[in-house]
Amino acid sequence: MRRCLREVLDPEIPISLVDLGLVYGVEFGNGVATIRLTYTATACPCMEFIREDVRDRLERERWIDRVELVEVWDPPWTVDRISPEGRARLRELGVSA
Repeated sequence: MRRCLREVLDPEIPISLVDLGLVYGVEFGNGVATIRLTYTATACPCMEFIREDVRDRLERERWIDRVELVEVWDPPWTVDRISPEGRARLRELGVSA
């Protein structure tokens, strides 16, 4: 599922949610994909877009019957969660993290 989630990009910055460190956990059982995710801020204006994009991408997989999203606020997201790949992509875009 992480491979699938790598295709879901942040709506504001073209970097995957996985590389931004927004995905806190992935579980699968009985056809249900449970995704634990967070956002860069509690008032992130893109939360609904991200929820829809995650659901839309995972529901394309025939082996997933249902997607459950669990929003996690603890620990809070920080730039320390960005993967090396995500940092490289940010540098390409002229953004430092």
